[in-house]
Amino acid sequence: MKLDFHTHGKLAKRLPFSTQYTDWLFGEAKAAGLDALCLTEHFNTLQFDELYGYLLHQSKREGDALLLENGLRIFPGMETDIAEGGHILSLGTVETILELNQRLAAHKQPGHFLPFEKLLDLFREYDVLVGAAHPYREGGHIPELPREQLERLDFLDLNGKDVAEDRERAERLTRSLGERLHKPVVSGSDTHQAVQYGCIWTEFAEKPATLDELRRQISAGAYQIMVSEQAAFQVKTAGILKRALKEIHALGGDYVGVLLGSGKEQDSCSFSDRLAVAYQTVVIDYSPKAGEMADRIRLAANEMSRKGFELVSATTTGSAKGILVFRGKGM
Repeated sequence: MKLDFHTHGKLAKRLPFSTQYTDWLFGEAKAAGLDALCLTEHFNTLQFDELYGYLLHQSKREGDALLLENGLRIFPGMETDIAEGGHILSLGTVETILELNQRLAAHKQPGHFLPFEKLLDLFREYDVLVGAAHPYREGGHIPELPREQLERLDFLDLNGKDVAEDRERAERLTRSLGERLHKPVVSGSDTHQAVQYGCIWTEFAEKPATLDELRRQISAGAYQIMVSEQAAFQVKTAGILKRALKEIHALGGDYVGVLLGSGKEQDSCSFSDRLAVAYQTVVIDYSPKAGEMADRIRLAANEMSRKGFELVSATTTGSAKGILVFRGKGM
């Protein structure tokens, strides 16, 4: 089972909840090859309750998880800020997560976040799995917290964003902290954007559906962390797209409509597939005669035009090869 331990159901915490956007995210998660994800939405995101209320209506129970019609299994969760600086992940039943979110109502703004110890005291009143999100992210101070408090965690998050930026550093520091604390390290993409699904995931041999099963398999180390060769590209692309869509919203536009396009476009292939074919490169073989090279470029351009692409760049190399770059029309 391919599981992403750290995901979000909205583009950004301050944007309105969109059922269309969330449906799109879950569809793309499945298309990216994931079998399950932990929905660790920010505890102070706008319309947190509505997101989970909608999810309940769109799924059926399977153990402690929620099973969508497309087969994607969702473990409810939350990402909570602490006063010292840093984020803590919690996983539980949907009722537990909603209750915890309500109990944190007075601590959702900067200056009012709970200290780590008090937050852990609250979480330990419930049957939840608790982990440190991206412990070495800039601005966070989780590794500096008292060891006796850190030992109350259940896991550490090897985060997709950090791996994409500097894999060696992220893995070295996170795994070293896990070894010192004797805590397992799992992985999550930290995505708000579908392009980022599959940049990193945790792969289990079995298919846990309850917290106890998940806890047992994590503790036993019965999993592998997998990193995509395209992780850096996925994270960078997702970040650019997120900023662009937020700007569209800020200017009064419909970012969901811009993103999803027409129903026909949306149903034809996944967003990642559409992104992959946005640009195509064609290499023209060696030709010492300029006229012959020109003919080959013309033929290639006409062929790509029939496939829906337009020529944006043509370069001839020192070895007399031609490199043509095409962009999908309308992109």
